[in-house]
Amino acid sequence: MSKVLELLKQSGALITGSHFVLTSGKHASVYINKDALYPHTELASKVCEEFAEKVKEMEIDSVVGPALGGIILSQWTAHHLSRLKRKEVFAVYTEKSADGGQGFTRGYEKFIGGKNVLVVEDLTSTGGSAKKVVEAIRRAGGRVAGVCVMVNRNPEEVTEAFFGAPFFPLDTFKVEAYDEAECPMCREGVPVNTSVGHGRKFVAGKQGGSGR
Repeated sequence: MSKVLELLKQSGALITGSHFVLTSGKHASVYINKDALYPHTELASKVCEEFAEKVKEMEIDSVVGPALGGIILSQWTAHHLSRLKRKEVFAVYTEKSADGGQGFTRGYEKFIGGKNVLVVEDLTSTGGSAKKVVEAIRRAGGRVAGVCVMVNRNPEEVTEAFFGAPFFPLDTFKVEAYDEAECPMCREGVPVNTSVGHGRKFVAGKQGGSGR
């Protein structure tokens, strides 16, 4: 098991041996509950130290992540890069814009324009959020030094070519996922986990559909 997966496991974010419903609606026996990492500051710091070590030889002035989880990741990564590079590396974040993209507010553009910027993100399934951050950086006049993610769950599609920038996943972890009709756990009657993921919504929909 890689270091990042071990850290996620320690925080309770990596869960196995249950029946999960993913954001996509597919079913899986493994789930990464990224939000479980963030309350554990030491573990979150260690993950971001891995980001910093990965790119420490690159020219980086600012680190950006998409709100909300990306705020924590950008802060810790910039902290460790500042230490490694012996200079101040800035940490800012993007927010959702009215058109569904990501953009800079609060005057954060001044930390982006003309600077070398690293994007950090927790998990990539479609890579859509991170790509929107990449686009926001370019609109603001920044240079995308690279994109770092904790875990890439879609290595066939989410690549360096997808972002048009160097891509550094700390690990690749492709989860076997099934449509409901083909799910072996559904066939075996394994209860859906309603604590994380979209299990609660899935179960509620089933109950509503049965008239209960």
